[in-house]
Amino acid sequence: MIKRRHFLAAAAGAVPLGAAAADSPAPWRIERGRIRQSVVHWNMKPLSVVQLADAAAALGMGSVELIGPEHWPLLKERGLTCAIAGSHGFSTGFAHPEEHDECIARLRQSIDACAAHGVERVITFSGFRRGLDDAAARRNMIEGLKKILPYAEQKKVTLCLEMLNSKVSEEMKGHPDYWCDHIDKALDICQAIGSAHLKILFDFYHVQIMDGDLLHNFQRCREFVGHLHTAGNPGRGELDDQQEINYAPLMRAVADSGYGGFVGQEFIPRSDDKVAALAAAVRLCDV
Repeated sequence: MIKRRHFLAAAAGAVPLGAAAADSPAPWRIERGRIRQSVVHWNMKPLSVVQLADAAAALGMGSVELIGPEHWPLLKERGLTCAIAGSHGFSTGFAHPEEHDECIARLRQSIDACAAHGVERVITFSGFRRGLDDAAARRNMIEGLKKILPYAEQKKVTLCLEMLNSKVSEEMKGHPDYWCDHIDKALDICQAIGSAHLKILFDFYHVQIMDGDLLHNFQRCREFVGHLHTAGNPGRGELDDQQEINYAPLMRAVADSGYGGFVGQEFIPRSDDKVAALAAAVRLCDV
């Protein structure tokens, strides 16, 4: 568990603090709260789930996401939730009919856990192209998702289809050959199916790489956006002045749009001080 003294010292490196003492309350936490903020765990390792949850709670965040149901009770103890749950992973998906059964089984399991714990969203993916043409992949996506959506609707859980970039080859920074690699593909699938329980996971980092025009793309997809992710580009690092995405106006547009979901911090800190990097990003997005 992160000690309070360590957390305050870490946050001090990222945020102007004034003269707060080390054992006083946290020197800064979310003030405006127009953006409901979450943090993904995989990119913040070696922090444990407990350490990350403690840091998130101290910052006034609402969620640690994409962690297993075994961790959700400890989130609840800290006043947090899991904004979006995992499922079948990005290497398999609905673009291939032979993978539908596996995806549906994993999604049903995740949907059941979400319904039991009050978690509202679960992630899903297209999987890789592997030679499929667009028309076949689109048809398979629609057919496969329609098999599981009635169950999600019944349980009041929303599936969020993530678009990932296929341009960057570095591990976990891009996914060459991923089929749903442009925001228009994700939007088209959601529009074609027309379920209130199928939305887009709109990741600013991936959309910037493949399509750019972030503000316009968010606004035209707004009706179908169920979750948001952040990271700096290039490199998937911090949301700082070493990268090209200007997150403050994007977050103001998100807040002004009436979007009520979460924004998940999914950048990979360059610094060893993950908590300080998170504190800086959270403050930047508290518009």
